[in-house]
Amino acid sequence: MYDRRDVEDREYLLISGLQHFSFCRRQWALIHVEQQWVENGLTAEGRMIHKRVHDVSSVDIRNGIITVRDMPVKSDRLGISGRCDAVEFFWSDNGITLHGRQGQWGICPVEYKHGHQKSGDCDRLQVTAQAMCLEEMFSCEIKEGAVFYHETREKEKFCLTEKLRENVRLSFEEMHGMLSRGYTPSVKKHRGCDNCSLKEICLPSLRQGKGFASVSEYLRLTLGGEEKE
Repeated sequence: MYDRRDVEDREYLLISGLQHFSFCRRQWALIHVEQQWVENGLTAEGRMIHKRVHDVSSVDIRNGIITVRDMPVKSDRLGISGRCDAVEFFWSDNGITLHGRQGQWGICPVEYKHGHQKSGDCDRLQVTAQAMCLEEMFSCEIKEGAVFYHETREKEKFCLTEKLRENVRLSFEEMHGMLSRGYTPSVKKHRGCDNCSLKEICLPSLRQGKGFASVSEYLRLTLGGEEKE
């Protein structure tokens, strides 16, 4: 099993990057390896929704559920860190103890998204990674996670299956490898490219013909001029 603690380089990856990686490995590398970022309407709306979530009181108690917002989490095993939009603690017969609270409590991480439910697992993978961090931090088992979609005002609960967990482990293993090598993969243009905030600097149509892998390489050759044989 992949264990980041076996690697000397202790640089932690951001959990939020898992969604970029699931959508497009090149997009993730442009942001997290090459440090490229461009905001569009979709990313700006998502950022504002997260800001509103994090601006409210950090602890809220309603209907017997304790909600902690903007909670920092990390996993030494996976070499990842980040912040949960919200973590819900609810009564459970087989949960953890909380300081100053009676009984036992289960845990459910909740991620807030600006759009609607997607066909793929990218949102679920991000929540699964958060849950795996919480399990390591609290020495517990978390069975469910949730995503709240702002556009439809729906909260989707889902089971944290072993398939999702293994996908998270394999994804972060690959991400650590790409980061350590400074590697930006090639890409084939697909319909998701049109909504990507990085489409103007990713230049998939140009690199298909020229063979550019990284934005820095493209800028160097374009602005500096290609060497002639």
